[in-house]
Amino acid sequence: MFRWGILSTAKIAREQVVPAIQQSETGIVAAVASRDAGRADAFARRFNIAHAFGTYEALLESDAVDGVYIPTVTSTHVEWAIKAAKAGKHVLVEKPLALKADDIDPVIAARDAAGVLVSEAFMITYHPQWLKVRDLIGGGAIGQLRMVQGAFSYFNRDGDNMRNRRELGGGALPDIGVYPTVATRFVTGTEPQSVAATIDRDAAFGTDIFANVTMRFEGFDLGFYVGTQLAQRQEMVFHGDKGFIEVRTPFNAGVYDADRVTVHSADHRHAETFAFPGVQQYQHQVDAFVRRTRGEDVPVFTLEESVANQRAIDAIYRAAASGRTEPV
Repeated sequence: MFRWGILSTAKIAREQVVPAIQQSETGIVAAVASRDAGRADAFARRFNIAHAFGTYEALLESDAVDGVYIPTVTSTHVEWAIKAAKAGKHVLVEKPLALKADDIDPVIAARDAAGVLVSEAFMITYHPQWLKVRDLIGGGAIGQLRMVQGAFSYFNRDGDNMRNRRELGGGALPDIGVYPTVATRFVTGTEPQSVAATIDRDAAFGTDIFANVTMRFEGFDLGFYVGTQLAQRQEMVFHGDKGFIEVRTPFNAGVYDADRVTVHSADHRHAETFAFPGVQQYQHQVDAFVRRTRGEDVPVFTLEESVANQRAIDAIYRAAASGRTEPV
């Protein structure tokens, strides 16, 4: 079994990734580290983890760990991904990996030098509902794709939360704007060409709390908004000349709503729904990751894909700042 180490006792590790690893077919959680030894010990007791470390460095030096999951604050993802790769550990790092596309280049260099797997944790790309959407679009189920619409929002004004702390990499676009972008790129296999956008920032936090974005792809547009001080909502719609596809729980699958994809005919007389009950997308993610480390030919989200996605996010910021359409 692949022996995972967890760098940080973050909420997403507690609630999603550690339970997913413990339910997986391929790995166990062998170690956890925190900058607070007491937190690491409590986390280890809660999840029956053999090793607890009071520093991240100590975990990376451990022979009891094959690879690490990194859910530290966003602004430190690049730093610890590089350190973990240099320590010879495979790395699954929480999104967003970086705050600028150019910052990913040193991670790629560290990956290649160490010969390890480093992947950004876009769990949605492992969920069968998104594989289904990709197949439906590629198979012509809605004809020629012309428009994609997306929304992702929640309400959080907690000043201590990292999502509202600019110095830690907080903001709507780093936290959730990456999802409509990566989902559209994933199911179409194409890259955006240009971006127009507006952004609103919180006067106290300085973080972007709302973004309204239009991305031009070859043959279709993606329009989406994200917000961190709005009523909770998430949805993705793919509209073609012969029908459209609705993804009701595109991102927090199994939490926000039931996992289902509905294909509507152009005349609204026919609709077919595909349901995916009981899917744990984080478990699919960790199993695929481990199988790839074993040399199996299974797809994982590559750092090259991370660069492409972050370039799109970078272009959103540029477009909002300039007030013009910017190339990606």
